Amino acid sequence: MAADMCGSAAEDVSAENEDPGAAPYGNFINYYTFNPPENRLSLIPSNLLQDLEYGANETVVILDVGCNSGDLSVALYKHLQPECLPKGPTAEGRLHLLGFDLDEELIHRAQSSNPYPRNISFIPLDITQDEASRAQLDTYLRGFGRSTFNLCVCLAVTMWVHLNHGDEGLLGLLSRLAALSDYLLLEAQPWKCYRSAARRLRKLGRSDFEHFKTLQIRGDMAENARHHLSNNCGMELMQSFGSTSWDRKLLLFTKRAEKDKS
Repeated sequence: MAADMCGSAAEDVSAENEDPGAAPYGNFINYYTFNPPENRLSLIPSNLLQDLEYGANETVVILDVGCNSGDLSVALYKHLQPECLPKGPTAEGRLHLLGFDLDEELIHRAQSSNPYPRNISFIPLDITQDEASRAQLDTYLRGFGRSTFNLCVCLAVTMWVHLNHGDEGLLGLLSRLAALSDYLLLEAQPWKCYRSAARRLRKLGRSDFEHFKTLQIRGDMAENARHHLSNNCGMELMQSFGSTSWDRKLLLFTKRAEKDKS
């Protein structure tokens, strides 16, 4: 997951290795060659964790949803603690990150190239399989004495869950992420990307996405996500970091204070 292509440059990617239609779940090969981590990281302040009032000596646990081959996971790890990185693969730091993707080959690539195995972990997992996925994530969290992640990062995943699992799947994903996180950094693909993904699939002579024509949740997908998180999940929009070069908003949500919950 964690990828899609709806820009003009993406249209020219070779069909053999990177054609979006060949990855109906968003699990593109070599995704970060055409959307490098810097496209998102340039918008995310490197002192984000300090801004969220996490101390330098406090253990922080991050979840990267749909991590693909792990390039962005590693880059985000470096970005958020540039002055206190572990000095080598056996060093232990305060920041820990778990990345997962449903594509086992991409996870194997992430594991094989992981420069910080003491602090970054990658596992194959399908977030739409609620009970199984929650059990795996709970096991990881228990290792830190936690029941939630300090920060969940979900970048360009929502569309693929929506197309493959329908409106119920999208809302279920957002609800699960809200339950798993203290803070949620979300990048929802705009509706134009849905149309592009469906068009590419048809160009390859494949069956259309099962739910595409029957989706009721349409239009401003970032606003749709905000509405559900706010009205049904006890979260509120804390900050927008602007839009990427692919016109995607990066939105940071936080758990609503108890006194503000209705």
